[in-house]
Amino acid sequence: MLRQGLLSLRQQWKSHLGTLLLVLAVVFGVQAWQTRHVPSGTAPELAFTVLRPDGSRSNTTLADWRAAHPGQPVALHVWAEWCPICRTEEHSVTRLARDWPVLTVAMRSGAPETVARVLAQRELPWTTAIDARGALAQTLGFQAVPAFVVVDADGHLRGASVGYTSEIGMRLRLWWAKLF
Repeated sequence: MLRQGLLSLRQQWKSHLGTLLLVLAVVFGVQAWQTRHVPSGTAPELAFTVLRPDGSRSNTTLADWRAAHPGQPVALHVWAEWCPICRTEEHSVTRLARDWPVLTVAMRSGAPETVARVLAQRELPWTTAIDARGALAQTLGFQAVPAFVVVDADGHLRGASVGYTSEIGMRLRLWWAKLF
């Protein structure tokens, strides 16, 4: 009886392992498809208007923004004010930005005044690039939100994802980029 129980448990384990491997293959396949347009290698040069948590605005580039964080990987978080999944990530991004340089990109969320109002209403202390037409996101290879990518200390794009990304997933990608 015990032997049959162990045999049955072993067969169930193999079946569950096969299901888990299939799910992982689908998840990684979907991520690869969603990030297929993200350029490999050096991050593209981007120019944008940035809103700071203090309400100030300025025109800058990704290279200049990165220069303010020398030797560190930085995170780019692409979001939209109308995106419900983006709302679920807001607190994770806010916590991440306490420990790592994070530039959020407000894709197709309106003019700087509109984005500033959304950030204030939601109490989000983010440094945010305005991407009213979606051109920045498109240059980064993202066609959907939310999206996340790390720019390592050498300026290379790494660890891109589209869809919900957990805080630990964001932190692990930044940590990995710092190590290697």
